[in-house]
Amino acid sequence: MPRGGFLDVFRSKRMAVLFLLGFASGLPSLLTGSTLQAWMSSLGVDLGRIADLSMVGLAYTLKFAWAPLLDRFRLPFLGRRRGWCLALQLALVVAIAVMGAIDPLASPLLLATAAIVVAFLSASQDVVIDAYKADLLAPHERAAGTAMYVLGYRVALIVAGTLALVMADHMPWRVIYAIMAAGMAIGVLGTLLADEPVVSETPPRTLAKAIVEPFVEFGKRLGWRATAIVLLFAALYRFGDYFAQAVVIDFLHTDAAFDLTTIGLVTKGVGFLGTLVGGLAAGGLVARFGLRKMLVAFGVLAAITNLLYMWLAFVGHDIVVFSIAIGVDYASTALGTTAFIAVLMGVCSPAMSATQFALLTSLSSVGQRVFGPFADDVVRAAGWTGFFASTALMAIPGLALAWLVTRDVKTDG
Repeated sequence: MPRGGFLDVFRSKRMAVLFLLGFASGLPSLLTGSTLQAWMSSLGVDLGRIADLSMVGLAYTLKFAWAPLLDRFRLPFLGRRRGWCLALQLALVVAIAVMGAIDPLASPLLLATAAIVVAFLSASQDVVIDAYKADLLAPHERAAGTAMYVLGYRVALIVAGTLALVMADHMPWRVIYAIMAAGMAIGVLGTLLADEPVVSETPPRTLAKAIVEPFVEFGKRLGWRATAIVLLFAALYRFGDYFAQAVVIDFLHTDAAFDLTTIGLVTKGVGFLGTLVGGLAAGGLVARFGLRKMLVAFGVLAAITNLLYMWLAFVGHDIVVFSIAIGVDYASTALGTTAFIAVLMGVCSPAMSATQFALLTSLSSVGQRVFGPFADDVVRAAGWTGFFASTALMAIPGLALAWLVTRDVKTDG
């Protein structure tokens, strides 16, 4: 790490840009996730259908399938990364507004289709922004850059998942989604302010190579054993957290009996504080104690979060326990995501970072996008306390892999 200390790295323009791009990435994600859950829950839709809605975001898991297109082709403006980013952000403005204008009870299939389109565009934007980060940041900037991105992302989650819930008690959902669509202007600003990364390696020259080379390059550069460790780590490190996210809003609203305004206010206040502390502390903790120790520590903290939700399920409607769970949840997510993304950036090749990063982050979402529809089955079988106990236990394989990936895999670019 260069002389001057950890905090100095936050002073560059690129850190402000990463905050804005993080906001743009986070804003649409909840509009097809927990905010959509809240919308359906407020209309009395049953738990099974709400859990099924987690499959709307399957694009986040499958985004590696079209990521090679974003590595191979460039639009005729702003460069390979920024051009795609701007086009996708403008498309999201339209798609989010259209989604909010649909009546979910009268046209459930049309709403699901619109939500899939939003998820597809959002996942594609994530591919480009992730590649931009991997291409732009030097090894010593990764923790700080990721922290700023995560902070922007979590602020957007508070806007889309907290302010939206508060507003839901006072205005129609179509107005809320229109406001969220307008919020994408922050991402557009970030894209226009950003510098296009200079990549010394040659991008794939054909689409066929763009599809095949990223996967072969992993094995050749890292070795096949290390590649397997990286893939399993990406899939399992946050599996339990993502699995719980499929139904956590319904738990808070129906079982813990908090109204949407309370959920929104607690998440906004306590959640933002946790995000701020976690996001800014993550880079410093990694720099001070090392990536391996912090990955494991952050993973343990995430497991504790699920036990706090189990505590809330046991005691019922308790605002203090709820606030503690939210604060720890948001802090642990900011901490864990910062270290997690830093590892993923370190194993990607700049020439094909969109595809490689998309593959790894796609694997990270299988807990919610692929297995999420089974969450209600676990709740019915074990109750909410048993459900959250099981999601805490799901952290164990990820903790073991976190130790292995930092011991056995070269992650310095």
